[in-house]
Order: sequence, then structure tokens, then C-alpha cells
Amino acid sequence: MKLGVLSAIPHFEPGLAFPVGAYTHCGMNPPQFIFRPNSAFSLVFAFLIAAVVLVSKLPAEELHHSVHRDIVFAEVNGQKLALDLYLPGKQTGPLIVWVHGGAWRGGSKSDMPLGHLLQEGFAIASVDYRLSGVAPFPAQSHDIKSAIRFLRSKGSELGVNADRIAISGASAGGHLAQIVGLTNGNAELEGDVGVTGVSSDVQAIVSFFGMSDFTTLLQQSTPHGLSMRVPALQLFLGGQPDEKPELARLASPVFHVSAKSPPLLLIHGDADPQAPFEQSKELEAAYKKEGARVQFETIQGGGHGGEKFFDDKRIALVKQFLNEVLP
Repeated sequence: MKLGVLSAIPHFEPGLAFPVGAYTHCGMNPPQFIFRPNSAFSLVFAFLIAAVVLVSKLPAEELHHSVHRDIVFAEVNGQKLALDLYLPGKQTGPLIVWVHGGAWRGGSKSDMPLGHLLQEGFAIASVDYRLSGVAPFPAQSHDIKSAIRFLRSKGSELGVNADRIAISGASAGGHLAQIVGLTNGNAELEGDVGVTGVSSDVQAIVSFFGMSDFTTLLQQSTPHGLSMRVPALQLFLGGQPDEKPELARLASPVFHVSAKSPPLLLIHGDADPQAPFEQSKELEAAYKKEGARVQFETIQGGGHGGEKFFDDKRIALVKQFLNEVLP
């Protein structure tokens, strides 16, 4: 959400005690309180309330946190790979690497929904990677691990503490967060893009409605899900899972779980029409089998994304989880 100077200025309509703009720009319905237009007190009170609402909903740039955009961390075949770095006033939590979704073939680092964690002392790096129309898997893993190595090697210059890193993402980004987080030290998925000789290990994973097992994904999918996943997998794997069985297993997080796997928080809706709920249940079961730490948050009636996944309750859940596993 971006607010221009004019769009951020609230306006009044008769019969409303709160500025309409303060709510419409934040996706909220204005409450119906009555005020007298000639009352100076009502006007002052309304503007104060509007300021509180606007500040609570503004993006990072307007909350006085620093945002450094388009930091190039690598270049592959002439394509520059960049990240956006969001820094809190004082970093007290780990660095979160955010991976955007988009069926592996679309999306952008500009779509980063965890901004409210900046207020809790977390730094966030939202990364881009080669999309599947440019390069199939494991290029995406190579690029994200490259971004992590870059952040660790340049942390002091960038003003970020990258000793402790959690990786997170949604949908296809949730899958990529899982596969990167579960393959610490895996040479095949490490690659040699960009900075080398630095660890790309992550210490925690937070996955929002990601896929975890390509050998079962299509069987679990709805007709709508199949219409999305079949063409997406054709690009991502260079074929369907049954045509590329070894690559499908390599790209499936469930086959990389061990007792040493990083702590994992799964957030998934039980009515997801695109990424089957069973995918996260499979990964949870694999974690429990190995005795690794896993936490599962079910969004009752939740589909494939939406406000429920990033509301105050879930942001607080992510904060609590990361503070517990990365104190």
C-alpha cells in the first residue's frame, strides 16, 4: 500500500466523526459516529484518531524505518538479481528473508506483507530470483541462497545483523522458503551464484500455504488447482513430476527433513483451492517423524492467501515463534 501526499489527507463527510480517508485507504469500514461540524473539539479529536489509524497502517517508509531498495546481490547471464532491505529503528530480532509467490513464474520482491514486524525489531530482506520462464529449478534455490550469502558477507556495510536468519514466503514462495531452509549445506541446491565462501544456512522457517511434496501435489489438487499447478510445474520442473521424478523429489521439502532441520512454522488454510492443505500436513508429519520442532496454524475456512494470514494474530504468532526459536 502506498499513500501519496494528497491521498493520505483525511476528509470529512457529514455524520462521520472520523475522517473517511483514514479508513478507506486502510481497507477498513468507517465507524458511524456522529459529530457536529461546528464543534472545534470534534474536529481536533477526529484528526487525532485519524493520525493513529494512518500511522498503524502505513508502510515501512512512512513509519520512519529505513528501506533500501534494489540492492543488487548477483548477476546471472546478464540478469541482475536484487533485494529490498527493510531496517527497523533498532534491530533486536533476527533477519527475515522474504520470498515472494507467483507460481514460480511471476511475482516481485515488492510484495512483502510482514512490514509490521519492523516495529518488533525484525529486519527484513525481500528477494527476487530467476522466474521459471527464465530458468527452471534449482535456479531459484541457487539465487535465494546467493542472497543469503550476500547479506551475511555485507551485513556490517548494510547495517543489518545477519547472524540469525529466518526464511519465510507465501505460496510458491512458501515452497522455496521450505526448500532453502531444509537444505543447509546441500551442494546441489547451493549453486555458485554471486558471493561464495559464506554460509547460506538459515535457522528457522515460516511457510505460508506453501507446497511441500511434488510427488503428491497433483493428486491432492482440486480441478482449479490443477489448472494452476500443471502449467506452473511444466515451467518450474521442465515437465510434470511423473516425467521428472528425481527432480520432483529434489524440489520437494518433505524429502529433506531430518532431526537437525530448522524449526518450522506452517500457516495454511483448510479450504485452499490452489495449494492443498494436505501439503503442509505432510511436512508437519515428516517433522514429527524426525523429532524436529514444528508448529502448525490452521486458518479455518482459509483459502489461498488473504488478510487472515497476515492479521495481527498471525503477525504476533510469527513474532512469538521466532523469539522462541531464535532468542
